[in-house]
Amino acid sequence: MVVVSITPEIALDYLKTYAGGLGVLEGDKLYGAGDMGLEYLILTLYYRGGYVSYRFEGEEPIPGPEKQDIKGLRQLRPDESFTIILRGEKIVVQPWVYEYKTARAVLFEAVCPMWARSLTDRVYIEENAEHQFLRYAFLAKASAYYLKNRVGLDRVSIIDLEEAHTALTLLTLDDKKRFRLIIHTPGPWGHPGFPGDYIAREFGSFLGDYVVLTEYALERLDKAIVVSQKQRDVIGKVFPRHAGKINAITNGICLKRWMDERLYEKYRSGERIDTGLLREVRSSNRGRLEELVKAYKGETSLGNRPVIVWIRRLARYKRPYFIARFIEEHPDVEAYYVLGGKPHPRDSDGLNYARWFRRLHLRLNNVVFIHDYDVEKAKIILRSGDVFLFTPFSGWEACGTSYMKAGSNGVPILSSRDGGVLEVVEDGVNSWLFGSDIRDFINIYNDPRAKEIDEREYREFEEKLLQIIKMYYDQPDKYWEVAVNAANTFPGRVNIENTLKKYYLSGD
Repeated sequence: MVVVSITPEIALDYLKTYAGGLGVLEGDKLYGAGDMGLEYLILTLYYRGGYVSYRFEGEEPIPGPEKQDIKGLRQLRPDESFTIILRGEKIVVQPWVYEYKTARAVLFEAVCPMWARSLTDRVYIEENAEHQFLRYAFLAKASAYYLKNRVGLDRVSIIDLEEAHTALTLLTLDDKKRFRLIIHTPGPWGHPGFPGDYIAREFGSFLGDYVVLTEYALERLDKAIVVSQKQRDVIGKVFPRHAGKINAITNGICLKRWMDERLYEKYRSGERIDTGLLREVRSSNRGRLEELVKAYKGETSLGNRPVIVWIRRLARYKRPYFIARFIEEHPDVEAYYVLGGKPHPRDSDGLNYARWFRRLHLRLNNVVFIHDYDVEKAKIILRSGDVFLFTPFSGWEACGTSYMKAGSNGVPILSSRDGGVLEVVEDGVNSWLFGSDIRDFINIYNDPRAKEIDEREYREFEEKLLQIIKMYYDQPDKYWEVAVNAANTFPGRVNIENTLKKYYLSGD
């Protein structure tokens, strides 16, 4: 039997068809499922222009489309095209198939008419609300056609809807018992709503004047899943009427994809990683990092300074301003800072963080801003830093996986108490924690408590990071003990194969 995941984005090696963490997670699930021999099918969109690429004029970020890598395009094979009806017109759909062992992804491209082509131009970049709705109506109708006519519904056991954007698929297929909603964020962008007349026009069902897709899916389905144990508490308060049907399966990572191969071999053999091996691996990976940094800063030596890493999507709730403020307030600290990430081109907060990071990059010799951070660059950075920072506002990060990748490579993390971190980190043993474990959803945009929490938690973050840097210099044995503990404990706790077993092999 085939298990199906329908997702707005996916990060496959060398393809620009994702924006951030959800896409990377879906890619890891595909590779993990293939290695496990699961008959796994992901349905998503093929974005010709990727997400966003930035160039800078001084400190000003100038957004544009991404260019697809020819290596990625060569991995796709065309399937036979078909048509669906959208806005009363026939839309030609070209499926592109990516295969990995027993798993495959099918990426749908809108070919014609011309107005429809924009539906598969760029990830999460829409002209207006109707354009956004039509994009996900296109994904829903293309997915339904493919499952009915190319796969066969009788061969499908489970259909997972990744985020509420995909919930429109429920209007295209009759059998709702196979569906589950997977909620990847408590944030408002993860719970889009549309006017009821949009839905009535495309699907023939009037569901109300305005339909919030998460609410609609939770009303229709018996099961929903959130991606960490903590988020079960948080989402249960965001959608209290449906708390009883929400279960938690914590995210993981594809270890083979993200771990240094020498550490991965040790993990697979069941042998313990020792300090000697970890230091050797870190040293060789640091050489690769230094080459990467030179591409942005010119001739650079990291020396013996600790490398502090903050890289991920630039969004307010992830609090990039913590590390930017720390750098400005502690100019004499002997450390090298690797910053990276992209904002959405219409996110004013995110664009301001990009300007801030760029300013630090231009003015300070010990800061580099990797403004075009992607999967391949992440593999270098996450294997070679000395401290990885994970700083979301508590209650806003559904799970997160970047810290899993760092920790599995023996790079200890300093993290706020959020997401799946609480299931992986032992404070002071295999990494470090700061801040409060908040299980209410505090709106950081209008709740006056947010500013007070931020200031208090920044001070704790600042104190702990200074202590860790001091430890790196003054008590190296203690630092390496924590790093080795991370390398030996993280992989078993974050292996995507364990996540997939819970999703598809537990019998729940």
